[in-house]
Amino acid sequence: MAASTALLALVAGLAACGPEDTKSAAAGSGAAGEPKKGGTLTVLNSNPQQDFDPARLYTSGGGNVPSLVFRTLTTRNREDGAEGAKVVPDLATDLGTPSENATVWTYTLKEGLKYEDGTAITSADIKYGIERSFAAELSGGAPYLRDWLIGGADYQGPYKDEKGLDSIETPDDRTIVFRLNKPEGEFPYLATQTQTTPVPQAKDTGTKYEEHPVSSGPYKVVSNENDGERLVLERNPHWSAATDEERKAYPDRIDVRSGLDAAVINQRLSASQGADAAAVTTDTNLGPAELAKVGNDKKLAARVGTGHFGYTNYIAFNPKVKPFDDPKVRQAISYAIDRTSVVNAAGGSSLAEPATTFLPERDSFGHVPYDHFPAGRTGDPAKAKELLKEAGHGKGLTVTLTHSNDKDFETSPEIATAIQAALKKAGITVELQGLESNDYSDTIRSAKKEPGFFLSHWGADWPSGGPFLAPIFDGRQIVRDGANFNSGFLNDPEVNREIDEINKITDLEAAAARWGALDKKIGEQALTVPLFHPVYKRLYGEDVKNVVISDWTGVLDVSQIAVK
Repeated sequence: MAASTALLALVAGLAACGPEDTKSAAAGSGAAGEPKKGGTLTVLNSNPQQDFDPARLYTSGGGNVPSLVFRTLTTRNREDGAEGAKVVPDLATDLGTPSENATVWTYTLKEGLKYEDGTAITSADIKYGIERSFAAELSGGAPYLRDWLIGGADYQGPYKDEKGLDSIETPDDRTIVFRLNKPEGEFPYLATQTQTTPVPQAKDTGTKYEEHPVSSGPYKVVSNENDGERLVLERNPHWSAATDEERKAYPDRIDVRSGLDAAVINQRLSASQGADAAAVTTDTNLGPAELAKVGNDKKLAARVGTGHFGYTNYIAFNPKVKPFDDPKVRQAISYAIDRTSVVNAAGGSSLAEPATTFLPERDSFGHVPYDHFPAGRTGDPAKAKELLKEAGHGKGLTVTLTHSNDKDFETSPEIATAIQAALKKAGITVELQGLESNDYSDTIRSAKKEPGFFLSHWGADWPSGGPFLAPIFDGRQIVRDGANFNSGFLNDPEVNREIDEINKITDLEAAAARWGALDKKIGEQALTVPLFHPVYKRLYGEDVKNVVISDWTGVLDVSQIAVK
């Protein structure tokens, strides 16, 4: 997904009886003591939980707060670290059965699934939930189903076409079959997105559905104020832990308060007074100054969750713009980069890790270590000068680096200035062009206006090399009129063919190995310069227990948290 989207981004008896499943209840970190049911969890966020409709949400793994209300066919494994980057069944009994060369995927629903009103969840509800996501008035979700399903490109949703999509079949109440226009071995990952949430057609209120969506998860919406600025959730009495191994559902109530300044959020979590002692944030990181304060307070440092999300900050080249059409110039810049200074500009080693690969350094992506243009920690200006001379720029070179004026420590002036200083040592004069946020995004994502040399970033829709590499390097995804992410305009038949071959693989580990090898091969062309992968540091209140941070999201999972 695009970065703006990424930072962002799951049987008989009642839920009130408390969560019971096969996973260890005390596996996470946080306050001492065995986690118990009860209490109110407060979520303090900067960004409101807008468009709280499963059709309109663009999430990774079903999202954090959304997954408390919306269950999906599959979901992310709610475990710490690498184990949490795995996909597991949710409403479905397994990860799906592929057939016909992974162009057909069949799912069977678990028995005993119910909505908040006690009615049964059926496969027809999942089909309808997906179909309504095609309606123009409910746009905003991930585009994959539109691209992958036969007939999806022309379908306009059930409000205009009541017949529905023939490529989604529901032969009975517990079976759903998807027919795709090409092999997609990673369909189980896609099935984690909220578009596969069941929606009962009789309860669909169109654009107003977000005000009170019908819950299939452990919590239901009690109130939604100002389009998600404040969202209050309470237990769904018909959710059964027997059908849901992933969500703990410890708190009785969850109060999401948004629109808060980041500094205020971190100050409140640090002080941990009153209700804030049982509070977390799902979208606000600690900054460099705040981390320095935390480092001097052992008790405060013990309340910091650290995580990694599949995300890369990088320099992008447009080879259609001189002198970046010359691989030697691109290689020279790669050698000249001082990653230590870039990491420092991004907030220091606590918040950023130097990158030499486009794929994040996680096994689920298939990461293969490589450094085609080894510059060491501080750059190799001598090697850069040598390459520039070979390219006919022995007396130096002047280029323009486009960046955002946002203070995001990713594509911001601080990063650009660090690059400017490093390249100066190699005889490259860098003139900086800072653009305001909207103008920046429109410029770098336009095939017609894209600059030759700019800062960019990319985050994964799920932890795999597929959604990380294909949008950036698949030539068939070049968009001439609209948002284009293939900045290098790479249209290599061999690369495109390998992407197709990997997409046929239903063994996710085997596919990961192939994605890693492809990343290494593409890296030889120096179409990007990987700079760093971010590290997420977030405070939580002193009463918060069972903190679980997976490599899928990189942030604490609210479905696991206890405040008692």
